[in-house]
Amino acid sequence: MELELHINGVVESMEVSVNETLLSMLRREGYCSVKQGCETGECGACTVLVDGVPRPSCVMLAGQAGGCTITTTEWLGSAQKLHPLQQAFIDVGAVKCGFCTSGMLLSAHALLQKNAHPTEEEVKDALSGNLCRCTGYVKPVQAVMRAAAVLRGERVEPVEYTTSSYDESALSMAEKLQMGASHGSAGGATTKIPVITTSSSGFKGARLDAALEVVGKPVSNIDGVRLTTGKPSFTADVLPRGLLFARVLPSPHAHATIRSIDVSEASALPGVHAVLTYKDVPRTPFSSVEHVQGDEGPRDQFSLDYVLRYVGDRVAVVAAETPEIAEEALNLIQVEYDVLPAVLDPRKALEEGVSVIHPESDVVGIYDATRNIAARVRAEVGDVEQGFVAADVVVEAEYFVPAIQPLPLENHTVVTYFDDDGSLVVRTSTQVPHHVHRTLARILDMPSRQIRVVQPAVGGSFGLKQEVVLEDLCALLTVVTNRPVMLAYSRTEEFNATRVRQQYVVRLKTGVKQDGTIVANQMILLASTGAYATHQLLAPSSGASEALALYPAPNMSYVAEILYTNQPPAASLRGYGVPQDFFALECHMDEVAKRIRLDPLEFRRRNWLKAGDAYPWLPVSQRGREAAPRIASSGLPECLRVVEEKLSWHTKRGRVGNGRFRRGVGLALSLHGNPLAPTGTGGAMIKLNEDGAFDIFVGIADGSGDAKTLLAQIAAESLGVPVSSILMHTNETSIVPSLVGEGVLSSLYLSGGAVKRAAEQVRRQIVVVAGRMLNALPESLKIHNGTIFAPNGQTLTIEQVVRHCLYVENRHIMTTASWKQPQIPTAFAAQGVEVEIDTETGSLRVISSITAVDAGRTINPMIAEGQIQGSVAQGLGMGLSEEMLYDQKGQLLTTNLSDYHIYSAPDMPELQTYFVETNDASGPFGAKEVSEIPLNGVAPALANAVADALGIRIRQLPLTPERILRAIHAQNNAR
Repeated sequence: MELELHINGVVESMEVSVNETLLSMLRREGYCSVKQGCETGECGACTVLVDGVPRPSCVMLAGQAGGCTITTTEWLGSAQKLHPLQQAFIDVGAVKCGFCTSGMLLSAHALLQKNAHPTEEEVKDALSGNLCRCTGYVKPVQAVMRAAAVLRGERVEPVEYTTSSYDESALSMAEKLQMGASHGSAGGATTKIPVITTSSSGFKGARLDAALEVVGKPVSNIDGVRLTTGKPSFTADVLPRGLLFARVLPSPHAHATIRSIDVSEASALPGVHAVLTYKDVPRTPFSSVEHVQGDEGPRDQFSLDYVLRYVGDRVAVVAAETPEIAEEALNLIQVEYDVLPAVLDPRKALEEGVSVIHPESDVVGIYDATRNIAARVRAEVGDVEQGFVAADVVVEAEYFVPAIQPLPLENHTVVTYFDDDGSLVVRTSTQVPHHVHRTLARILDMPSRQIRVVQPAVGGSFGLKQEVVLEDLCALLTVVTNRPVMLAYSRTEEFNATRVRQQYVVRLKTGVKQDGTIVANQMILLASTGAYATHQLLAPSSGASEALALYPAPNMSYVAEILYTNQPPAASLRGYGVPQDFFALECHMDEVAKRIRLDPLEFRRRNWLKAGDAYPWLPVSQRGREAAPRIASSGLPECLRVVEEKLSWHTKRGRVGNGRFRRGVGLALSLHGNPLAPTGTGGAMIKLNEDGAFDIFVGIADGSGDAKTLLAQIAAESLGVPVSSILMHTNETSIVPSLVGEGVLSSLYLSGGAVKRAAEQVRRQIVVVAGRMLNALPESLKIHNGTIFAPNGQTLTIEQVVRHCLYVENRHIMTTASWKQPQIPTAFAAQGVEVEIDTETGSLRVISSITAVDAGRTINPMIAEGQIQGSVAQGLGMGLSEEMLYDQKGQLLTTNLSDYHIYSAPDMPELQTYFVETNDASGPFGAKEVSEIPLNGVAPALANAVADALGIRIRQLPLTPERILRAIHAQNNAR
């Protein structure tokens, strides 16, 4: 069918099939800004303007657009002349991963075409069809308000952030006690529109070094222009010619073996190039996650297996000329299954007579396969039983956290092909390209040098893309067919077949003296790792609970059973299981405080981990017990004071009413960063170019522009040059050093440390050459903004130095560096919420959310603020709406974005964000990683606020209206 379309001001004639979507047609024609995220019109990543109206192109047929005017983000502006909306998104930090950015820009553009003076609520409403998992929506709303002002011809203030520092060790004991009890003024909060001002609270203490020129400044995302103009950035945006399309046949059963499988009809279908089953691929056990050296961990997965362990497990894979042919081939595969009893609850996995999920003998590292125990963690300090005997009050409770979906908007997507040199190229949306590289070499039995893994921009991850998920199947198909292959999951497959945040059952028992001193704490954890062992707790070196460490006691016990179940594998989702622990712990702390009639804040102050304290869990080595590392800094007292004041804790707490609508406030503390955890290794290479720019080759763990920007700031500060002089190269295993570490921590600490060390080495080389040119001592020279200054007033540019080096001294300025982080700095946070509950419907409205984070040195406050807001938004979803529901056969019931609700722009309450800067020499320039810690405290703060409003303790997430209403009815019936 031939159509005439007006696309971005150009009349084009298109040949389309009757059932082709507008999304498919636009992407086929090279409009990469239009993203595929859900196929059901709910995420907004595919938004285009049809005659000026935002439409989801994934559910609109191309034929319906005949004669219409189509606008994509490519039309808004270019790198040479950005539209005010694009510029505003960059200026305020609204561009994070960038996958949803194009859709948001078009929805905002349509609003501003109709309404030049929108209110904040009108902007939220306009963005309601555009889901974002990264930003928390605050910055996109700020950006639209800012752009509206610019388009009206108004002057807008530049983005400014001010911070001040906190040093607990510099305060006297009297000052510490006064600070804990005072409610003095604090600095401003975020979310003032259109002027963006974030400040941390003012307080006594030593200020951090204010002489830094790049670190601490709100530098814009260095990928911002590319992402806002719709340039090819993500895996599916660049496709080789001759591409085959792959599809996976999923298991319909939670637990089964394949009795027989016949692929003859599928293989004979015209256009099918390969059909692979367990009979056709190497039986090589592997782990989808990376383990530290010396820790084998369970290697319990195979590319394809005859045993299927969850609904959605991989039965077979097909590669064909078109997606439609591949789908038809799947329907022609004949499979007979022997269905086995399924284990769907970690509490039942240990029972006698249940199915053994991994009976095979060729796997490695399972703790006790006969009892479905993937791993077991034990840690103890003192004698916990004697501690309970000595306690005045003992409180016990059990808490439950369900499985939830990480839900990045970009689905798992892999493209594989052979390059001109015969190397296998794997282009994939992964956080861990080097782990993918090592794992594929093992599975394919290929030399590592013949494999290149390319990491493009990653459209959200949150830990979900820290594993090998589809790369092995796609690579196997390319090896078999010698053709480029793309394998991408749909949104339904993402729900069914990828990874989840695992179920947690947490039992807590706390012994406390009447004065509020904790004398014994015990946590028993049952966690589902799903069908395959992937979770961080599988590594014995990860040690005991970070959550329990927040309140060190002389007697502590931590027991964790990591259990196999017939559900999707557990992901190392944002926080690595710590948010579940903190939900239980911080709810429990409120319960204990209530039992001994002590204010929950005062109870926490009497027991929390302080700067200078030894980390409570002692490390264990082959030589026996070593000295425990000490907490170098903690801004937790100031974080709590800020939240206490902004929440009006003493005014609003404990005001339970009798009306229909009741309000309550709740608070939770958390920490992030285990100083005992293995840190891994990072590396960096830097070379100075003739034009004075620096090429930096370094691995990062999330593929985001934010991570690259932070590393560029670290390099620029160390070198004495502007960020514009830094050229980051991060995306290919053949050119960047290996990064052995976990998630965003490795990007900041390992890669950041390596970049800083390499930059310092290059700086020394520069001043040595400049010293010879200026006849000055190298140590007397200063570099500022790319210019070298001598004490006598002489100057040189870096360009002059490098040209002298190349053409006079005949050598290059370049270096390499490795970095192993001594220990992970510990960050702290306090979070509070105010809620209103309708007692007749059970509905809960969050009025405000306040977060204060001990950030160490904030390298980029704009990026950090956006990370915190995005994490808070995920925490709200975890606490109130997100839950994966399964039937009794293990079939997932929440398989789309209508049934599985994540927060949208109109759902968001007021967010206030505060930074507390502390002195901690462990991180680069004293930085602490802050993107994950806000997720820890939101859910328990919500549960504590519900308990404050209703006098009812709900120990299961999420806090849905149904659960709240049932709790209210149960309370009324008990009276």
